[in-house]
Amino acid sequence: MPVFWGKFTVFYFCVISCCSLNFVRLEDDLNIPAIAKYFNTKGRYEEVNPYLRDDILAVNTSILQLPSAQCREIHLTAIIRHGTRYPTTKSIKEMQEFYNIVRHNASGEQSWLQEIQTQWTMWYTEDMDGRLVQKGVNDHRHLAVRLSKLFPSLISEKNLRGGLIKFITSSKHRCVNSTLSFKAGLTELWTITDQEFEHAVNDALMRFFDQCTRFVEEVDNNPSAMTELDKFREGAEMKRVEEKIADRLGVEYSLITDDMAEAAFYLCAYEFAIKTVNSPWCRLFDEVDAQVMEYANDLKQYWKRGYGYDINSKSSCILFHDLFSRLDNTVSENQLGQPVTEAVTVQVGHAETLLPLLTLLGFFNDSDALTSTNYATQTQRSFRTSHMLPYAANLLFVLYDCGGGDLRLQPLLNEKPVMFPGLTDQKASMPLYQDVKKHYRDLLQGCDFETECQLFKSPA
Repeated sequence: MPVFWGKFTVFYFCVISCCSLNFVRLEDDLNIPAIAKYFNTKGRYEEVNPYLRDDILAVNTSILQLPSAQCREIHLTAIIRHGTRYPTTKSIKEMQEFYNIVRHNASGEQSWLQEIQTQWTMWYTEDMDGRLVQKGVNDHRHLAVRLSKLFPSLISEKNLRGGLIKFITSSKHRCVNSTLSFKAGLTELWTITDQEFEHAVNDALMRFFDQCTRFVEEVDNNPSAMTELDKFREGAEMKRVEEKIADRLGVEYSLITDDMAEAAFYLCAYEFAIKTVNSPWCRLFDEVDAQVMEYANDLKQYWKRGYGYDINSKSSCILFHDLFSRLDNTVSENQLGQPVTEAVTVQVGHAETLLPLLTLLGFFNDSDALTSTNYATQTQRSFRTSHMLPYAANLLFVLYDCGGGDLRLQPLLNEKPVMFPGLTDQKASMPLYQDVKKHYRDLLQGCDFETECQLFKSPA
């Protein structure tokens, strides 16, 4: 019997005890929407790593190409997005509005449309508001087990019992419950029933964007910051998607706005992410439409959390310094021959936690900015949130001691090795730790959260 914690016990008990494991086998691929790979931050983790559809606990240890047999991992920091969640209240209201349009205005004999109008009911309620679903519980339980298989000397029963695995989370319920789920994945794996494991709530680290005044004022609460997105949503590509949706439903073009097109896209995405259902809502989009919808969402993330504005990434300075502080502490302890006091740090946050940090580190930076006018030339862009930020997305930093003072740092995104941008002289994507620090020296010496986030006043 797993151990439960605090005020979230009732929630956790219900979702664990009442529901079984939920994953898609390869023979069920027909139940996967053809457009599932375009769902941006509403996508399943299994679309990023399709092999998990066959075995949700599968790992491939051969991806870790160590420079020598002497290398041993001495620390892991895992920055993880919460698991699959319900839509927010705002999205649910728009989905309800679109559903009403279809139910009352759509005409047609297509079987999928008849299914929506006669069989499908609007089961999303506003009080769900972004809460973790059963699939999200499983996302983190399974991830915990996979990471323990990938890094067995770090994520071990001994280290967990010994307090060498630290857990930090955003205060949002979906993050706290994801953290509980991650811990439960480990305690169930090792049948630990005699000990509880604490977690710390730290919004300064995991929701830094809320506390960065300059970001809030200049970007988050500034409508003009999203000009490129607004232009694209009013442009020819989006208008064509809206018209095609209207044609498929047999309704007037004026009824299908950009918000309604987004609501339709979300209905398809959430039905699949939460219930593993290839719902009739997905029939409203072909692949070309889905690519346009994906680009619109990428534009939003690019300008609101990514490379669009410098403050987007600089808002994550506090998390950046926290990461390197932990790494430096481990290096110091290791060099002094002392036991490492923090073998693993698990930090659970949001897509809005991960993307600014990925941007600060230089990942997925295309040569041309994403704009409202270059959709056609951005088909091969690397900045694709569908690939980067599915539910339970994770950014890992693994520190290795390869002997003789040879310390190396391996970054992984969604359990796959990635290369630090701009560090070309690497060995198997695992550069010397000192080379990484040298590469980011300007950020390490600067990138002060308080300074960057101060709202500069215009001179009188």
